[in-house]
Amino acid sequence: MRAIWKGAVSFGLVSIGVKLYSATEEKDIRFHQVHRDDGGRIRYKRTCSVCGEEVSYDDIAKGYDLGGGELVILTDADFADLPLTSSRAIDVLEFVPAEQVDPILYNKAYFLEPEGTATKPYVLLRDALADSERVAIVKVALRQREQLATLRVRDGVLLLNTMLWPDEVRTPDFGFLDEDLKVRPPELAMAASLIDSMAGEFQPDAFTDDYRAALQEVIDAKVEGREVVQPAEEEAAPAAAVDLMAALKASVERARVARGEAPSGGAGEPTPISSARSAQRAAKTPAAKAGPAKKTPARKTPTKKAEPTKKTAAKKTTEKKATKAPAKKSAEKKTAPRKSA
Repeated sequence: MRAIWKGAVSFGLVSIGVKLYSATEEKDIRFHQVHRDDGGRIRYKRTCSVCGEEVSYDDIAKGYDLGGGELVILTDADFADLPLTSSRAIDVLEFVPAEQVDPILYNKAYFLEPEGTATKPYVLLRDALADSERVAIVKVALRQREQLATLRVRDGVLLLNTMLWPDEVRTPDFGFLDEDLKVRPPELAMAASLIDSMAGEFQPDAFTDDYRAALQEVIDAKVEGREVVQPAEEEAAPAAAVDLMAALKASVERARVARGEAPSGGAGEPTPISSARSAQRAAKTPAAKAGPAKKTPARKTPTKKAEPTKKTAAKKTTEKKATKAPAKKSAEKKTAPRKSA
């Protein structure tokens, strides 16, 4: 790793020299924009919208938009006069319980490494911070911006987490928050049961980025000149259930089965999962195929209505009598076709 910043942690009258390293890295697969026909890289020029000339980095300044097409232009000299007195210091302001810091405030994470002879005071601050079960609230200037941050211990190393300022966190404004929605106690109890059935210990290594893995497989296949193997399709999510309790019960049952537990229902009893699946199949099946009770009249209906001629009706009557008549009548019926022949 390469240090991106050097400074000191100011802890009372103690100053601890440290180096700052990025603690995280994004694993996204990055692409260049290229010409589809010949693979040439697409380059962008920095051109002025007024004169149309290409502009070098040395001639680029920062402009603050006032609206209405008006700008305030700031140069490097303007930024140099800003009061960043802690530009090379991490000032410890106070120590607070970790649970009082809302995770939504956390932004970027950095490792701190002691520099030179600062190892002993570094270890002292690390151990004292770990024993106190608190985090240090600090201020630090990174990339010409003062930031609020926390110091905590992770894997024996001091970890700096930069934070958003409170006015950078948006307030949720959604219509459903004003609606008077009431949840029934049985529904709440069933939801709590579902949470309990899916409870576990968080193991980050158990989760993978399936999309990135599939994309890498496509790239590798392109390089090796072989066909891409399509991954197996996942089971489609069930349609939204009308009965919330039935969906909750089915979810609890599914969670139990996934954990290797026996279903709550008996061997001959339909479980909530089977009941929910049967209801979904019944909803998707046309009315004519809904059940055996509807198939019986469907067979009789064409028999009663199909009477185009009297001969057909007479033939059917003869067949019915033949099945109920004794052996003598059956013999007469067999003789009739011979005479006609």
